[in-house]
Amino acid sequence: MVVEIVVIVVLLTLLGFFAGSETALTVASKPLMHQLEAEGDHRAGGVNRLLAHKERLLGSILLGNTLVHILATSLATSLAIAAFGEAGIIYVTAGLTVVILVFCEILPKTFAIQHANRAALVIAPMMRLFVAVLGPTIHAVHVFVAALLRLLGARASTDTDIEAAIMELRGAIEVHARPEEVKEERRMLRSILDLADVEVGDVMTHRRTMATLDGGQPPGELVTQILASPYTRLPVWTDNPDNVIGVVHAKDVLRAVSALDGRLEELDVAALASKPWFIPDSTTLLEQLAAFRQRREHFALVVDEYGTLMGVVTLEDILEEIVGDIADEHDIAVAGVRPQPDGSYIVDGSVTIRDLNREFEWRLPDEEAATIAGLVLHESRQIPQVGQTFRFHGFRFEVLRRHRNQITSLRLTPPKAIASGRG
Repeated sequence: MVVEIVVIVVLLTLLGFFAGSETALTVASKPLMHQLEAEGDHRAGGVNRLLAHKERLLGSILLGNTLVHILATSLATSLAIAAFGEAGIIYVTAGLTVVILVFCEILPKTFAIQHANRAALVIAPMMRLFVAVLGPTIHAVHVFVAALLRLLGARASTDTDIEAAIMELRGAIEVHARPEEVKEERRMLRSILDLADVEVGDVMTHRRTMATLDGGQPPGELVTQILASPYTRLPVWTDNPDNVIGVVHAKDVLRAVSALDGRLEELDVAALASKPWFIPDSTTLLEQLAAFRQRREHFALVVDEYGTLMGVVTLEDILEEIVGDIADEHDIAVAGVRPQPDGSYIVDGSVTIRDLNREFEWRLPDEEAATIAGLVLHESRQIPQVGQTFRFHGFRFEVLRRHRNQITSLRLTPPKAIASGRG
């Protein structure tokens, strides 16, 4: 009887080992394991190889768990019947239920969840040996199951789901979103994943505010404008602003001025301009970033479907979508946003929704409108009057100023301020 009890204890220990192994290996961080393997950790490499064939791993654990469970239950039932007769079945059922639930399931799985990465590294060598031993049997079972699925008209998909992978990355970012120390890193990771969804029309400098040169002006006046401009590349147009004939670089102009020894009347700015590069406003930031790298250019002119000039987009615009405003060192990284004591914000109508979401971690929709003023117009289905108040998506919007049909300023109150009664 002593031998049987020892065997049962060993089997229950194995049961707990299988339960903890399954949890540790499935919960362990894949990115961390890949990084550790790249740094030379062979145990992490073992974990990655096990996870690369997850079906075989889980099948082996399930097979071992089932065999051990049945064997332990059979031995315990046999001993209980020999000791207590038919009533032993009730005793062994009650006793094993408690023991298996607490010591073979909850305890090892809880420990594995709390120490998943370390436990996976320790468990991996033993599990690789176990999987190798049961590999042929598990393979045969998988072949049989696959045949049954085909017989039932079902097929397991082996295609990589890119959308699911992106969603998994987004989920991982949100899971680790609590520490305030990683706030900036979280913003950048979100922005990188959004590059394929954001169009250049959402981040470009609009034609109303872009700096351009009229090629028909005297050379001296053009040089003065170039020197006064904060930009190094400026579009040059003739006849009308939509007729852009080239893009001039400030360095090229300065070289030409130096070569002419101050004779500005001989300067031909249009001749110094490079051929303009036009792109549609529907181009995504990811596509444009790749195009910038391929063409080794930093500047493109954005046009709409009718060929009308909409604005300009630069490599810096795309980079700032990832890292934020590089030049701003203040607490509030979004220009045109002024926090108020009551928890609300005075926001210029031209501020983009993406900038607000990224800075304050809001979730205002940006599919139908790029700016906060555009969102109010879209949701209200009207051109609101000064003083009108709206509630959309949990936020309160109050129109403060309007210039003609354009909302230039509004008060935005987030849900937290509304709930607290401050806003």
